Amino acid sequence: MFLILLSAFVCVFTSFELTVQRRRRSAGRRSRLRRELLLNFLNNIVCPTTYCHLNAAVPILRLYFEDGDLRPNLRLSRQSIQSLIAAVKPDCDHGWEKDVEVLVFLYWLAHAASYRVVSHAFDIPKSTVHDIVHRMSKAVIGILRQLNAFPSADDLEAVGAGFAQLAGSPAFGVVAGAIHGCHIRIKPPASDGQSYFNRKLFNSVQLQAITDHKGKFVDIFVGYPGSVHDARVLKNSPVYTGRLFPPAGKCILGDGGYPCLSAPICPMTPHSEPVQNTVQARYNRKHSRAQDIVERAFGMLKTRWRSIFFKALEVSPAFVPEVVACCTVLHNLCLLNGDIVDPEVVEDDDGPPEPRNTEASAGEHVRDNLTAAVSAPGNCVPALHEHDYL
Repeated sequence: MFLILLSAFVCVFTSFELTVQRRRRSAGRRSRLRRELLLNFLNNIVCPTTYCHLNAAVPILRLYFEDGDLRPNLRLSRQSIQSLIAAVKPDCDHGWEKDVEVLVFLYWLAHAASYRVVSHAFDIPKSTVHDIVHRMSKAVIGILRQLNAFPSADDLEAVGAGFAQLAGSPAFGVVAGAIHGCHIRIKPPASDGQSYFNRKLFNSVQLQAITDHKGKFVDIFVGYPGSVHDARVLKNSPVYTGRLFPPAGKCILGDGGYPCLSAPICPMTPHSEPVQNTVQARYNRKHSRAQDIVERAFGMLKTRWRSIFFKALEVSPAFVPEVVACCTVLHNLCLLNGDIVDPEVVEDDDGPPEPRNTEASAGEHVRDNLTAAVSAPGNCVPALHEHDYL
């Protein structure tokens, strides 16, 4: 009986030991598998996959790293590109190098191409191109206030002298800027698309800009639908509602689409045609010569970024103002670096002119004083000093 019990006990103990050993081996295999999976995961994080490496065969990257000419492909000189790389500060502290992201963004701007086309050009994923474009646009907007800024009180005298030289009359020394509007072609949104259909018979959003005497943008306001009149765009812009510019005693030059006002800001417009006399005609000629600088600035902007301004932007209408603002920032950056393009003579597709503003002109007395100053003789005739007058 004892032997039977002992034999049964040995069998039970042996079975228990075998079960424990099997469980230990199974736990060991699971532990090794977890360690292998964890190592593989860490290796994938530390060692990026192949697509994250720069492809040295990409022609644009080869031009950049071999000091080639970048203007045909990126529309900026190498000096301007280096200034942009030094100025922008993307919010991301990892990923692609900043200079590569700047090249991708400039290529997208220069060609207004789809993300797929840019992806093939740089041999990087399409989703990465999308992220880079939006990240870099925000970085460029971050330096907008540094480059698109109103002239300081010390600079206003030089700005006035510049406009006086443009007009050919010292009376225009009171001018602090020139204002004008531009239509940016877009793909209209599905809802309320008719609001974007302008008088030139295409869909657009409006860019209102003020420039100094050198064609530098000092203020921009972009985003209003193309069907809105220039005067309404002005009266809803921050520069008007906040009385930001010009300062007291100064004025800005605008065409007949704007109101002639003395407050809250002072835009000076030409006299309505037909003019009443030669004095008004002379003022209009001088006004046109000085105000032409803002149209020249738009011409340079359109010449540099032809793909942005001469075909409909295929991005969300909400993203269009950001893209256009980036173009104006880059325009000013190029002017600082002497990277200037001459406006090309292109076929005029502007259509009919903006209807003249018919509101009461509260600034007529200011314009009349400026008109009289333009025709006033700069020096007295010597014969007038030969007699005493009562």
